[in-house]
Amino acid sequence: MDIVLLVKAAIMGVVEGLTEFLPISSTGHLILAGALLGFDDAKAKVFDIAIQTGAIFAVILVYWQKIRATLVALPSQRSAQRFALNVLIGFFPAVLLGLLLGKAIKAHLFTPTVVASTFILGGLIILWAERRPQSATRIAEVDDMGPVDALKVGLVQCLAMVPGTSRSGATIIGGMLLGLSRKAATDYSFFLAIPTLIGAGVYSLYKERELLQVADLPMFAVGLFFSFVSAWLCVRWLLRYISTHSFVPFAWYRIAFGLLVLLTAWTGWIPWSA
Repeated sequence: MDIVLLVKAAIMGVVEGLTEFLPISSTGHLILAGALLGFDDAKAKVFDIAIQTGAIFAVILVYWQKIRATLVALPSQRSAQRFALNVLIGFFPAVLLGLLLGKAIKAHLFTPTVVASTFILGGLIILWAERRPQSATRIAEVDDMGPVDALKVGLVQCLAMVPGTSRSGATIIGGMLLGLSRKAATDYSFFLAIPTLIGAGVYSLYKERELLQVADLPMFAVGLFFSFVSAWLCVRWLLRYISTHSFVPFAWYRIAFGLLVLLTAWTGWIPWSA
C-alpha cells in the first residue's frame, strides 16, 4: 500500500469536500492541488470526478429529513411530486449538454486563461448580484418554486461546464438573480447537486473503467471518505453562514484566486496542462 498516494488522495478529498458546495469552483482548486501534489494524470482526473460522490453523500445526510419526507409522500402528496419534478427538470439540461459538449469542453476550455477568467468574472457577478435590492426576491422557500423556475436554474447550471465557473456558484447566484431568496437558491443548488454529481461520477467511472484496477480501491475509498467528512462540515457551516451573511467574501476570494491562477501559469510554477 502506497502511503504517500493515500495521503494525496486524502488531501484531494478534503479539497473537493470544502470547495464543491461553496461558490468558488472545485474544479479550479482540484487542478491546482493536483498539480502541486503531482497527482494529475489521467487516472487522477477520473478520481477527481468520482470523489464528488462522497460530497453528495454529505448533502444527502444533511438533508435526509427532507429527502425522506419527500420519498414517503411522493405517491400521494402534490407538493412532494412538484418538488421531485423540479429537481428532475433542473437536472435535465446538464445531462443533455454534457453528452453533447462534454468532450469539446474538456479538449478546448481546460486552460489557465479560461479558468482564471471564469473565476474573476464569477466574482464580479457575485458582487453585482449581492448589490441588488431584496425586493427582487420572488421565492422565499425551495418548495415555492415552479417548473419554469427549475428549468431556468437548470439552464444556468450548464454554465458550470466551463471550468472555473462553479456549479454551486452558478446555481446559487443564478437562482438569486432569477428571484430566489439566498436560502431557496442554496437549498435548490444542493438538491440539484445530488443527481447531477452522482450521474457525472458514475458516467466518468464507466467511461474510463479501463484505467481502473482493484489496487485503486484504497485510494478511491480514502478520497471518498475525506470528501464526505469535509463536505458535511462545509455544508452545515454554509447553511448557518447564509442566514446572516452574503456571498461577497467568496466573490473577492474568486477574484484573488483567478489572479493566482494567472500568476502560476505565466511564471510556470504550476504546469497547467489539464
